[in-house]
Amino acid sequence: MAKRSNTETARRADGNGRKLDPDEIVAYLRAHPEFLADHPDLVTLLTPPSHHSGKGVVDMQQFMIERLQGEIEQHGRDQSELLSASRRNLSSQSRIHGAALEIIAAQDFEQMVEVITADLAVRIDADVACLCVEAGGPVRKRSQRPGVRLLEPGTIDRVMGSDRSVILRRTDEPSVAVYGSGAPLVASEALLRLEISEDSPEGLLALGSRNPGHFEGGQGTELLQFLARVIEITIRAWLGLAA
Repeated sequence: MAKRSNTETARRADGNGRKLDPDEIVAYLRAHPEFLADHPDLVTLLTPPSHHSGKGVVDMQQFMIERLQGEIEQHGRDQSELLSASRRNLSSQSRIHGAALEIIAAQDFEQMVEVITADLAVRIDADVACLCVEAGGPVRKRSQRPGVRLLEPGTIDRVMGSDRSVILRRTDEPSVAVYGSGAPLVASEALLRLEISEDSPEGLLALGSRNPGHFEGGQGTELLQFLARVIEITIRAWLGLAA
């Protein structure tokens, strides 16, 4: 069977049964020079000339090569960004897991609080870490320990909203009630609600950074929520509270 010529192929019927004329195609492309830019996927389907064949003839092969080189370079950049993000995630995971082990390994309640309010901030590159609990309930007196900040009832809902368990955000007005004298250092924060026990008021882990981009909405919260659960369980154990 004879091979169809390019002209015969171009004149095959379109979807509506009308014959496609090569001159019409050429005229359309001349009238719409942006067509290939708008449909770059078509470039890979074209059969380009090997080199310039005369004045005014576009070297499609060179165009396609440059396009593919650009795609390869972009792919390399994307891959580098992905590897960097993976390394950052692994580093964050290692730091959070290390902090969790230190909290669990504390020899007493006071040491656990010190790990949370001092060592934790260093581990996650934050500037302030505060462990807070709302005043009232059976744990009030037992919670009055160095490093634990007592909040007025309802403070956590006012700071976070009643329907949120974790918030990462930039802030121009960090809560003085939460951070105390450390509030001026806070330009971004991570707030994690602590549900310690049915018999106790709610708690709050507040992490603040002077870097406005350190904690931002859209960042993953799984590791921080894991840390919050570890703190809940450990506090519950030290204070002898039911789950």
